[in-house]
Amino acid sequence: MSGTTKYTQFIALPPESVWRVLGDLEQWPEWNPGVRDVRMHGPVAVGATGDYLPNGKLSARIHRRFGAPFTVTTVDPNRELSIEQPEPAGTMHLTWRLAPVDGGTELTQELRFTGPSAAAARAVVRPFIETDARVNFSRLARLAGLVPADNALTVVIAGGAGALGLQVAADLTCRGQRVTLLTRRRNRALPFRQTEWDGRSIGAWAAELREPGRLAVINLAGKLVDCRPTARNVAELRSSRVDSTTALVAAAGLRETPVDYWIQASTTAIWSDAGETRCTETTPLPTGLPQMTGVAQPWEEAFDPTQAAHWTILRTSIVLEPDAPALIRLGQLTRAGLGGRIGPGDQWFSWIHIEDWLAIVRGALGLDPELTLPDGILVAATEFPVRNTELMATLRRRLRRPPAPPTPTAMLTLGAVFLRTDPALGLTGRHATSKVLPKAGFTFRYPTLDEALTDLLRC
Repeated sequence: MSGTTKYTQFIALPPESVWRVLGDLEQWPEWNPGVRDVRMHGPVAVGATGDYLPNGKLSARIHRRFGAPFTVTTVDPNRELSIEQPEPAGTMHLTWRLAPVDGGTELTQELRFTGPSAAAARAVVRPFIETDARVNFSRLARLAGLVPADNALTVVIAGGAGALGLQVAADLTCRGQRVTLLTRRRNRALPFRQTEWDGRSIGAWAAELREPGRLAVINLAGKLVDCRPTARNVAELRSSRVDSTTALVAAAGLRETPVDYWIQASTTAIWSDAGETRCTETTPLPTGLPQMTGVAQPWEEAFDPTQAAHWTILRTSIVLEPDAPALIRLGQLTRAGLGGRIGPGDQWFSWIHIEDWLAIVRGALGLDPELTLPDGILVAATEFPVRNTELMATLRRRLRRPPAPPTPTAMLTLGAVFLRTDPALGLTGRHATSKVLPKAGFTFRYPTLDEALTDLLRC
């Protein structure tokens, strides 16, 4: 049996509105582009059958020729819909559940595979059913009739086409806010308003910061850090962050009033390899600008707090979510029998679950009436960092793998050369937690690593 995976999202609509789209399976392709076509053989009812085609040339061709019809197994209007799809030597079980909550609906998608072929079937099917689930839910919300209220917050997200940017955009869209992505290249497949910019200079895009009504800026722009630590790459990491922040600050300076809310992205890696130092919002930065301090400190300094009525410099730790590259890579190594400690194993691993990170973002935007966050630096990390040894042991336990030999430092360094990445990403770390969040009354939904990986990993 393969493990169950769940994706849950709040939608600011009553269950009846969401059900009008969800309960009509032939509308499935309209909100999930991974599904090309659905044809029901009759009304949606228990025992009814239908055919669906995944949106991939080869997969669609194979499924059209050999795939058996799916069967509707549960229909509870406004509450639950389930189907079962026969797979070679197994079955796919897909369920959507609706739960009324204050102000809307909590929608959960649950995917499970059974039978000897469960793991293989998941690998084949998942890209079409689960990928970008939160973005798909935002499409569903719009189909169901969700439109921003007149007093909705307009949120301009720089670097919004990146992994975290899309998560924020989808979450805010589902909650009835207005979202605009600043991106270097428009992606027509995305269901969000997009404006092109170069990330360096003021252009036509600056008009997005002069929209009427309440306005927020979330600056996530910057090159991915998963690269070789050459002088050229480090310079590009720094300039991609500093230049984009400088341009945003300049554009905000053209407004007559400050931006209402500004979330300026940063990273807990600003403390570089912090050893046994317990880093919080007030911990001094290392001197000499070691990597990554030499990237993150100028990034933060490029931001001007006077351009925002409320502002947060969000020093984010490793964000754990199903499609996070770090989690995928660690999972692959563990499944392959290489899930032992990395290097010395005593390096700290600070992290946060994507749901908790999104909750902090909403709080920093003033969208959570029960959470008020003060202006200033904020560490987005769980209260329980772990050492690398515990991280790898928890991964092995969740993936049901036996003890594994350690990965020596020399082997990791050599492997990083071939993978064109930085070995420091695995060999260094920091113990980073927040003193601000507990004082503000923030409660983590996933405080421990075991709870987070139980939710995120597919066994």
